[in-house]
Amino acid sequence: MQSQNQHVPYDLCKPQHILVTGGAGFIGANFVHWVMKNHPEVYITVLDALTYAGRRSSLKGCDESRYTFIHGDICDAQLVEQILAQPGKRTYDGRPIAPIDAVVHFAAESHNDNAIADPMPFLQTNVTGTAVLLQAVRKHHIRFHHISTDEVYGDLSLDSPEKFTEHSPYRPSSPYAASKAASDHLVRSWFRTYGVPVTISNCSNNFGPYQHVEKFIPRQITNILTGRPAKLYGAGLAVRDWIAVDDHCAAVWAVLTRGKLGETYLIGANGEHSNLDVLRLILTCMGKDEHDFEHVADRPGADRRYALDASKIERELGWHPQHTQFEEQIERTIAWYASHQEWWIHDKAATERSYQLQGH
Repeated sequence: MQSQNQHVPYDLCKPQHILVTGGAGFIGANFVHWVMKNHPEVYITVLDALTYAGRRSSLKGCDESRYTFIHGDICDAQLVEQILAQPGKRTYDGRPIAPIDAVVHFAAESHNDNAIADPMPFLQTNVTGTAVLLQAVRKHHIRFHHISTDEVYGDLSLDSPEKFTEHSPYRPSSPYAASKAASDHLVRSWFRTYGVPVTISNCSNNFGPYQHVEKFIPRQITNILTGRPAKLYGAGLAVRDWIAVDDHCAAVWAVLTRGKLGETYLIGANGEHSNLDVLRLILTCMGKDEHDFEHVADRPGADRRYALDASKIERELGWHPQHTQFEEQIERTIAWYASHQEWWIHDKAATERSYQLQGH
């Protein structure tokens, strides 16, 4: 089958104008900041629905002459079409801005507790929203990079040396993971059937600034900052592969600009730590006794261990994580939440009420 976009030239290595979906969320906002800092020649359009986990204030400090913010839903096909069909425009000082030539797709519902309570929004955003975007980039011959998760592969045993690779079978355990697995399959099929220029990256657990207080690391930090007890799911033996969010952003750029079309790249930093060890480290760094926490009921169907083999992206694209001193990065994350209470304090009480209703 002849690809519909084989005749259209595009330069993988030099995007001039990228659309970042979910660019006011945790990883998306960090990516916008990272591109602003490292690639000043690139203009950014941010599309974000501003759900509870996304906010404009996460883009504070970005040069407003270098990005456009659009409040909207990726499931809105008409809006997505309008954004991608724009022939290009000019900034306030008359400098030309190229049409959008790449989409980096972060937008997703991602919190497992919420997916367990109500999976339908996850199917709508993660599956339908991705399909809407794929149809639009197919029509306009635009490069598409899809952000996914290690959770699509299920879990590994705690005592195994095995790690997931790009060839590991998909075995999602949760509604969230299943919705992301479905979106990955859509991306691959649009490449195979229509020749859409796509790549996929599956990353391990991120941590750093702008992460919602419902997530494990910021929840513990903000619990301690507000005088609440730290909380641990079950015995805390589950192991996650942690990566500093800036390292993830650099990896995404490497895949976007140098990745082979149709390929998947796993992004990890060899940062395996049990939840118990992470919590004890946070308590110690914040001057608390490492045993000063409460156990809460574990999630239904909780995965035991995630671990990614990132050798492909390291070998083929030359990316390597730079922020691998876990304790140092935890201390930096604690410092950010301590000095940015205005960013998260308004969400804290409601988040803890929700956890209390769920028994967590």
